[in-house]
Amino acid sequence: MLRGPHSEVAPPATGYGPGVHGALAETIAILALAATLIAAVSRPFGWSEAVLAVPMAGLLVALDVEPASAAVDRLKAIGPTVGFLAAILVFGHLCAQAQLFDYLGTLASRASRADPRRLLLLVVMLAAGVTAVLTLDATVVLLTPVVLAAATRLGVSARAPAYACVRLANSGSLLLPVSNLTNLLAFTACGLSFGRFAALMVLPWLLACAGEWLSLRVAFRAELVPAPQTEVPPVAAPRYALVVLALTVAGFVITSSVHVAPAWAAVGGCVLLLAARPRDIVPRRLIASASPGFCAFVLALAVVVDGVTRHGLSHALAHVVPSGDGLPALLGMAFAAALLANLVNNLPATLALVPLIAGQPVLALAMLLGVNIGPNATYGGSLATLLWRRLLPEDAAPRAREFHALGLATVPLILALTTVGLWASVRVLGV
Repeated sequence: MLRGPHSEVAPPATGYGPGVHGALAETIAILALAATLIAAVSRPFGWSEAVLAVPMAGLLVALDVEPASAAVDRLKAIGPTVGFLAAILVFGHLCAQAQLFDYLGTLASRASRADPRRLLLLVVMLAAGVTAVLTLDATVVLLTPVVLAAATRLGVSARAPAYACVRLANSGSLLLPVSNLTNLLAFTACGLSFGRFAALMVLPWLLACAGEWLSLRVAFRAELVPAPQTEVPPVAAPRYALVVLALTVAGFVITSSVHVAPAWAAVGGCVLLLAARPRDIVPRRLIASASPGFCAFVLALAVVVDGVTRHGLSHALAHVVPSGDGLPALLGMAFAAALLANLVNNLPATLALVPLIAGQPVLALAMLLGVNIGPNATYGGSLATLLWRRLLPEDAAPRAREFHALGLATVPLILALTTVGLWASVRVLGV
């Protein structure tokens, strides 16, 4: 196992039997990854991310750039994680059908009393909570439209609350292993329990949320002007959905503690929500809510990234991955992961880095700070950010220069602050 820049690194495997090897194999693997990411980012003609990713994975296997046996092993390893992703996406969809997000948005509107500063704080808290429990996809896809509608209803600027949704979708996903696909990938390799993971990440999560709120509060201070108070009618609380949500979150903790896949807790939550409204079951919508195209993309991307790592990337990254759990090592890991996430997107960055830090839980958590907070610096850092931008109305979508200027000015400070928080948590709580 690679432990740091001074470890002995074995030459990367180059495939077995007849096929493409050497520099040509490395070039093909890199081009396949680049084509996969460009297609996922641009989504020409509205195509799914999987349309090019699956053929690229198949091409690497056919050329023996990625040995078939290695591809099968990679799919077996990541399969349960993708299964959980599908289950939690369906669960979020069912929560939306149960009016949970509308209820939360109405609560925020009423509590803000038409003060955009108060609304921003409430949206930050709401987005952080939804992201932590229901993943960043729920925040981007389901909560953002509710927040925009709330701001419009109150007659205040929607720009800061809209930014809060995407910023907290990334930074707010630090708390639980189930909050983000990157967390799930690292969680399976770091050896921490569900509870220990959350205990070590709660301080970085709180610091990240506070940092994002302060950044937006300062950046949009000129727009956070109170409007005449608007009466927002109350909405009945979806009590059953709230109880099921609480039970499902408890299920994540319980299943992890007894070494059962947390996907079963998510499936149980889906069953309970479906049981309450059996007449509303539409199989086609349920399947679509699981985002099968994106799940196929994740599986194919894992194969493509494995092909790249075995042809040079793993060897190169091994020289920049630090060792130990001191503050300099954690800062180095967090910033290296953030840089890689903005260069190649946070999901491929995680897939490439996880094998190098397996068995080193503190470095794994520092890596997650980088791949979750870092993508707020650029549009290409996270697929969730790109999806958020596509979902925004034309008049609410920020200009690229504005988005990147805000991200580059604030992300390094927030990343450094949260890394110090992680270091402090490790010193106090242990691993």
